[in-house]
Amino acid sequence: MTSHPASPAALPDDVVPTQLGAPVPDDLHRERRIRSFHPRKGRMSDAQRAALARLWERYGLRVDGRSRIDLGELFGDPELPVLLEIGFGMGDATATMAAADPGTGILAVDVHTPGHGNLLRRIESDGLANVRLAEGDAVVLLRDQLAPASLAGLRIYFPDPWPKARHHKRRLLQPEFLELALSRLRSGATVHCATDWEPYAEQMLEVLSASPELENPYAGSDGGYAPRPEWRPVTKFERQGLDKGHVVHDLVFRRR
Repeated sequence: MTSHPASPAALPDDVVPTQLGAPVPDDLHRERRIRSFHPRKGRMSDAQRAALARLWERYGLRVDGRSRIDLGELFGDPELPVLLEIGFGMGDATATMAAADPGTGILAVDVHTPGHGNLLRRIESDGLANVRLAEGDAVVLLRDQLAPASLAGLRIYFPDPWPKARHHKRRLLQPEFLELALSRLRSGATVHCATDWEPYAEQMLEVLSASPELENPYAGSDGGYAPRPEWRPVTKFERQGLDKGHVVHDLVFRRR
């Protein structure tokens, strides 16, 4: 680790120390494409800021679309199966799942800077060796930086539902995105999605079921939805949805 000239706590709340190699706006890799997310820097606690400064160089990477990622090298184990988790929020559920399954690597990508700081804090406090963080666009990460058939699974939990009809095109799980993601999944890989927004669940089910490269082990029960796995922790967004009376749907498909 390199030494750093300033304490992260001394920086303004909306500034990330770029000299640390931490997340920064990508001015050199912009695309004219509908985005399914809004970059969210937000206010960080001192603990999150300190963890970001201290641990990003070891556990984090910036999505720049320029270099292919060797997952075996990234995790220090070429035999470790690696899942991609898109949108981990504050990272508490990610940390819990990683601790329960140390034999699986999790590459967690998000654009929420406080979440990166919080997950890094959990990695350190929980002694997690099987989590790496990526900051940036998951589409760029999949398309330009991950090798074909390199992933053992894909997790998308409670993505932005973009409830207004005119915004449905911004939803992440579209046929084009799925085609890209499947090209990076090895045979037998699992695609696991969850949402508390009923219309989005229906769209997810339709898109996933339409792919000839996927099979649904739960096609004959509960309309094709999977039972909620006990090992998937209740997330903050899930809890908010449940408090509003929403029904949570899990979708679990397997790559042929």
